[in-house]
Amino acid sequence: MKSKVVGSNENLLSSVTRRDFMKFCTAVAATMGLPAAAVPRIAEAVTSPKRPPVIWLSGQECTGCVESLLRTGHPSIETLIFDLISLEYSETLNAGSGHQAEAARAKSIEENKGKFILVVDGAIPVKDKGIYCQIAGKPVLDILNETAPLAAAVIAIGSCAAWGGVPSADPNPTGATPVHTILKPKGIPVVNIPGCPPNPYNFLSTVIHFLTFNKLPALDDKGRPKFAYSRLIHENCERRPHFDAGRFAEEFGDEGHRQGYCLYKLGCKGPETYNNCATLPFNDTPGCWPVATGSPCFGCSEDKVGFHSPLFSKAKVAFPTPPAQQPDAVPPKGGGAKNFAYGVAGAAIGAAAVALSQRGGKED
Repeated sequence: MKSKVVGSNENLLSSVTRRDFMKFCTAVAATMGLPAAAVPRIAEAVTSPKRPPVIWLSGQECTGCVESLLRTGHPSIETLIFDLISLEYSETLNAGSGHQAEAARAKSIEENKGKFILVVDGAIPVKDKGIYCQIAGKPVLDILNETAPLAAAVIAIGSCAAWGGVPSADPNPTGATPVHTILKPKGIPVVNIPGCPPNPYNFLSTVIHFLTFNKLPALDDKGRPKFAYSRLIHENCERRPHFDAGRFAEEFGDEGHRQGYCLYKLGCKGPETYNNCATLPFNDTPGCWPVATGSPCFGCSEDKVGFHSPLFSKAKVAFPTPPAQQPDAVPPKGGGAKNFAYGVAGAAIGAAAVALSQRGGKED
């Protein structure tokens, strides 16, 4: 699908009020940890007629990352692909198909060398010269190697593209490989936006940062934007007070599970997973993330955790004790010293439970 919008982004500005538009820019700045002074620059970049061309390649994937992007509310998908960026090629969203689509991709790359953003979702098979995933009869491995050196930036979206994901699980018969592993020897940096699927706003914020400052956001040692992946899920989890007080669901459907107790003993990987799931809900819906619905986090945004560790094994806890002044989830009646003593005792119980479980004893 190729955007035909010409001139300034009048469609974007006419579809929302100025107030809502500035709220969107402010929210983006806050998501990336930028000061309020950055909001005007973001607004200018978003409304600029010079929209970056985007080539989206799909390897071994389930299309969940694209589906997640389709459910953005601010901006909506049509505003995104017609006004914020110029989506030149995407197998899922192309208007054309076959030779027509491939010709459009080749033409866009030729006309926008060094200017377009390359987005890749899905792992890349390398065994047997990559024949296990092909686009128009050509291995996606070859297409990636030809296209990436010509791009202004490369973004690997989703855990399959970032870590190998499901396709790379043992015994990995196709040699499924992360995008950065293939491109790093060529000196091509890759931004990883892991998740299964990732929150679309982590992707959008990365793109907007590039539009605004003509550079990628600060990355951690795994190539992930620090604004989204610098804090453990466990730190901001809504069930954290239960963890600190030693209240755990022992099995699915038990009384503790129904009351919203901590899911650590059910295999929650939140204590060792860096992501902003607990603070940035999916689909613009408060409480829309796995732990809030009673399902343990399985660590999809961490390499060697989400798809390479037993689902219900206990996580490695970096911070088993609560921070100072941590509120209690269900404080007893009475208040005062009684509440303080109860909180301290609960924290001790929680820390002890974690220590025992990590020893693998029978008294978990």
